[in-house]
Amino acid sequence: MRRHVVWLCVLALLGGLALVVIYRPIAHLARTAHDDRDEREPIEYGHVDDASRLNSTPVHRIERIMSDSENQEAVLVDLLAEARSSGRRVAIAGSRHSMGGHTIYPDGIILDMSGWNEMSLDLEDSVLNVQAGATWDEVIDLLDAHGLSVSIMQSNDSFTVGGSISVNCHGWQFGRPPIASSVRSFRIMLADGDVVRCSREENAELFSLALGGYGLFGIILDVALDVVPNELYEIDQRVLSTDEALRVFDDDLAGREGLSMLYARMDVTPDSLLDELILNAFFVSSGVPKTKAGSLEDGEPSNQALSELKRIIFRGSSGSDFGKSLRWDAESRLAPMVLGRTYTRNALLDEGVEILENRSAGTTDILHEYFVPREGAEAFVDRVRQIVTGHESDLLNVTVRQVETDEDTFLRYADGPMISFVMLFVQDRNESGEEDMVEMTRELIDASLDLGGRYYLPYRLHATREQFRRAYPRSDRFFELKALYDPGELFQNQFYRRYGPVADPKPAG
Repeated sequence: MRRHVVWLCVLALLGGLALVVIYRPIAHLARTAHDDRDEREPIEYGHVDDASRLNSTPVHRIERIMSDSENQEAVLVDLLAEARSSGRRVAIAGSRHSMGGHTIYPDGIILDMSGWNEMSLDLEDSVLNVQAGATWDEVIDLLDAHGLSVSIMQSNDSFTVGGSISVNCHGWQFGRPPIASSVRSFRIMLADGDVVRCSREENAELFSLALGGYGLFGIILDVALDVVPNELYEIDQRVLSTDEALRVFDDDLAGREGLSMLYARMDVTPDSLLDELILNAFFVSSGVPKTKAGSLEDGEPSNQALSELKRIIFRGSSGSDFGKSLRWDAESRLAPMVLGRTYTRNALLDEGVEILENRSAGTTDILHEYFVPREGAEAFVDRVRQIVTGHESDLLNVTVRQVETDEDTFLRYADGPMISFVMLFVQDRNESGEEDMVEMTRELIDASLDLGGRYYLPYRLHATREQFRRAYPRSDRFFELKALYDPGELFQNQFYRRYGPVADPKPAG
């Protein structure tokens, strides 16, 4: 009898421990879901802002350009003529996912190109002809129906085509340069209203300047892009120490045929900051890819359910060491068991930033990105660890990518093969939060520059002018050529005010 009592006590104790172990994660996620309300304030009338929610600026007016209006290019010509005669500046906007006022000019005319979104597909030549305001989710919908996919784009589909080529984005596509390499040609409207076609053979200098030119040379109207088959991939996912990741990649993955997509996600748990990463390699698999609507295997959770769970786990890691640890466990241990092993290319690319975006009133998510030659990658991780722990920062995510040499753009960040570190921080929307972010950003920029790397330009304008010129040694010539193509400096934004020939001492952003 006593033995039975002892066993009952042991079972009760184990059951209690199990409840404790299960209760805390469930309670944490339930609290996160309950508190996950959209507290963002609407933008004040007559103002514009961007994804940072830190750049609210009064403007003269916003003109939404629509592709279904008659003679819309003539409307643009008239708008530019009006701006020239009135002495106003023009800034060009799409989805406004840059974070440094790149789509904003105070008291300027803001061209909202998001309605300029018609497209057509040349199946014989594998080319997509698309207007600059189309978003990648619209592009993927069209391509998916024809068994095709985007050649190079970011890891999310919420951005416009014009915005993506204006920042010369890159993504998870393995062994590929930035998006400029997939652009065959584009048409651009210059400051005087003339429209010219640019390619590697025609107006080649302007081609290199406007790609990655942040809207400073004219209005990109439409683009001819390479497209590729929508392949079926099988994932090879490994949890590795950061120190061994490059060796494992070289020995086990790099030489295997069919490697098409690659990225890693680092552990941001404070007690083990950046010590481990999840390496995700996608190899071409046999079989016929399903369309987006049928991309999941039988019995797998729905996209909506997975997205909601992913958001709760992700947002629950903001401001919580336990949440970060829980998220790492979920991504490194649970996800491989829950998610399928095969993915279509379009399914991987078809996710919007809104799934994970910060909706709180008091904080905002701020992106950084740094490019470092491979030989400096490990040293850069060590520097990042030291810098981040020395600040009141909340590091939410670090994704690692690979990008090949950019042979096309003038203001290039990849003048050789680079490893990219994309970092997401949660920042308080107050003066002290901004001051700490400025200081930390400049330290991170110096860390990348000291190792022969660079930083990415679409984000907050915290780099000093000296850091900017050190990272982009061709920038002086870039601005000289801007003066040649746009002598009246009609096209401007906060980025130009900060780093152009005559610096504004305190531009927004």
